[in-house]
Amino acid sequence: MVNCCGLLTATKEPVPLKSVDVEVTVRDHVATVAATLLYENKEQSPIEAVFVFPLPGDAAVCHFSAKIGQSEVVAEVREKQKAREEYDDALTRGQQAFLLEESEKSPDVFSLSVGSLPPGESASIRLEYVTELAVQADDGLRFCLPAVLNPRYQPLGSDGGAGTISFGPGTSVPASLVPYSLSLCASVCSPRPITKVESNCSLDPVQYLNQQQTQAAVKLAAGHKFDRDVELLLYYKDSHLPTAVVEAGCASAKPGSLMGDPVVMVSLYPEFPPAVMSLMTKSGEFLFVIDRSGSMSSPMSNADSSQIRIDSAKETLLLLLKSLPIGCYFNIYSFGSSYTHIFPQSVVYSQQTMDEALKVIEDLRADMGGTEILEPLKHIFKQPCIPSQPRQLFVFTDGEVSNTKAVIDVVKRNSGSHRCFSFGIGGGASTALINGLAKEGRGHAQFIVGADRMQSKVMQSLRFALQPAVVDISVTWDVPAGVSVTTLTPPITNLFQGQRSLIYAQLTGESSGDAEGCVTVKYSLAEHPTQNQLNFSLKPTEDTGLTAHRLGARTLIRSLEVEANEPGDLSDQVKAKEKVVEVSVQSGVSSSLTAFIAVNKGNGEALQGPLLRRNVPAPRMKMGQMSAQMAQQRQMQQMPMAMAMPISRGGSPMPLFANRVPMSSKGLFCKRKKVHAGSNIMAYSLSAGMVEMDSADYEDPQDLAIPAPRDPMLQLISLQRASGSWLLESALAAVFRRTLKDVESATPVSVSPEVWATVLAVIWLHGFNNDAQEEWEFLAMKAVSWLHGEKVPGMTECVEAGNVLLGCQVQESSMGM
Repeated sequence: MVNCCGLLTATKEPVPLKSVDVEVTVRDHVATVAATLLYENKEQSPIEAVFVFPLPGDAAVCHFSAKIGQSEVVAEVREKQKAREEYDDALTRGQQAFLLEESEKSPDVFSLSVGSLPPGESASIRLEYVTELAVQADDGLRFCLPAVLNPRYQPLGSDGGAGTISFGPGTSVPASLVPYSLSLCASVCSPRPITKVESNCSLDPVQYLNQQQTQAAVKLAAGHKFDRDVELLLYYKDSHLPTAVVEAGCASAKPGSLMGDPVVMVSLYPEFPPAVMSLMTKSGEFLFVIDRSGSMSSPMSNADSSQIRIDSAKETLLLLLKSLPIGCYFNIYSFGSSYTHIFPQSVVYSQQTMDEALKVIEDLRADMGGTEILEPLKHIFKQPCIPSQPRQLFVFTDGEVSNTKAVIDVVKRNSGSHRCFSFGIGGGASTALINGLAKEGRGHAQFIVGADRMQSKVMQSLRFALQPAVVDISVTWDVPAGVSVTTLTPPITNLFQGQRSLIYAQLTGESSGDAEGCVTVKYSLAEHPTQNQLNFSLKPTEDTGLTAHRLGARTLIRSLEVEANEPGDLSDQVKAKEKVVEVSVQSGVSSSLTAFIAVNKGNGEALQGPLLRRNVPAPRMKMGQMSAQMAQQRQMQQMPMAMAMPISRGGSPMPLFANRVPMSSKGLFCKRKKVHAGSNIMAYSLSAGMVEMDSADYEDPQDLAIPAPRDPMLQLISLQRASGSWLLESALAAVFRRTLKDVESATPVSVSPEVWATVLAVIWLHGFNNDAQEEWEFLAMKAVSWLHGEKVPGMTECVEAGNVLLGCQVQESSMGM
């Protein structure tokens, strides 16, 4: 009889995983992560424990070992099928064996098998990987430990069946029920001072280890609930400085090989000429692809006040539409188990088409079933491109798909016709999918987790999309005679102002100790030839743990894997696959075609008794307020519309954006009141609360309470017209906490109501929402451009009158006028 005490799964089976301990070592913008997993068999028979878990999609897994009692075995990289056969043979002989392999469909999911663990025995598993830290919109460097493994949707016709949820060989449970602990500590070392460290999880106080504050220690507070990915944001002083580090090769490796030669890691931050950057493009075909699967009705985080993912996406769509330049083209796609689009083909951006789109956005729900993103992308790429309108693709998804490589492949095949900007929404979004879409689509990836504002990150990507496209990119090396350079990084296909580009290269040959090299990146920007250059010492840096070598190997492996899957000559595919295995085995870095295998032969005695299989549950993000069973059902079938919307006091669904800010105890719901016919539908579907004003602001007692929207800035944005102007109407006056009568009576002489309303809106944005300027910057630029076109006489006096009315002190020059 099996002893069922201790840790149990949902099916009452004992769980052999006891704890996960993570050590992170950050050097500048690269992290080395060592995770130790402690397994213990409390049953009366030998067991095989299987654990499926996520890792960053761009991680280079480079070490895997197991310690049983006093003996330790270090795994080696083998061709995947050979590794599996060796593992099975070991279990058949009653030996202990360990297998670590990457998913063939998604490089951010791994499976760890611990075989033939004897009764009463424990095993400590250690795996290590290295990864680059992504640069954020505010110049922070982001480290993410994916503690949450969300179910991956299997599309119709895939190997997993029709519309099933793929968990791999392990199981998945709500995060709050994960029966093992997680601890994490990080040491940070930078050549520049560390200005601050932030996290979406509770941390112990940061400890600085020297007076220069270039070294720090961080620790995850006890009691982590597995309800989110663990994110660290690191901020350095002067983080945009380009760097180049030459790393010495491994002394035991063969000279002339990848691991035996030095490797240089170059970090570049392109700085474009200001004159060129002022030429923001006014054209483009903007395609917004929105995930409406059931999982998009989950909250952005597990905080009680967290916004629903689909609602945040709808607000972001509003901001994007208001920020588009006049004369461009656009369309909006929704996808789930199927896909839809607002217009049959992309249409010219105008007041009419914007209003039509906003009416549809108002009714978007997370009610389209599964997450089949491949088909809408195929449909988009079949549509002919519009001459002189560069195609810009914005993809919003929580990234829970199983056919990641197929999706990325279709984007790569069509990368010459578009740029792809991808957004991973919520914890557990696939890093492989989000980063892969942006990398192969020559765009930029963003992750929105916890309390992140989706709007600010999306607007940064819009800023990139409106930058002139960089073309004719080339990288050249200038090194001394006797030294040759083999670039490991695929050709650079995109550059953005202030964003990092990494280049890895193998250096073969000998040079003197004080020799220098130079790397030059040349490109054309708006028909202006430009170049960035960096000189660096060829003297290798010792004791770096071969970090650059492993990241360079990982980069080369990913490039070869793409070649191996490209249609064409079968012999070329075979050669590419063989090269993947060769580089993976030589460097000790995992790939989709290899696996880590370790066998503990011990004293040669076979273990007695039947081998029991135990799946270790991985944490899963909670789905709203539903039970785990309902959450799983919702991912496989359509969710009723009413369940996806917040409910008003009257029992009917609340309108868009009305649930962002809690009502005060004195608040009340006002009746919907239609505003000017020229405004879009969102402008009059917003509930309003009663905001008390100071009596000094108004002489008339009836004006002491002015209806104000829940989110004034969102209300203001919703009222803007496609041209960039605002109409003078009650809803706009409410944003200013004034009556329409007060605003009209303050209108300067010879100034039209539309000009007056637009000037007030721009002043209000600068005066009351300056901290959110990155969100409204483009729509304010449109407004100023419209005002310039109106050739308003006495603009200075108009701005002064606006400041008096709103109680601001905004300078005309700071408004761009």
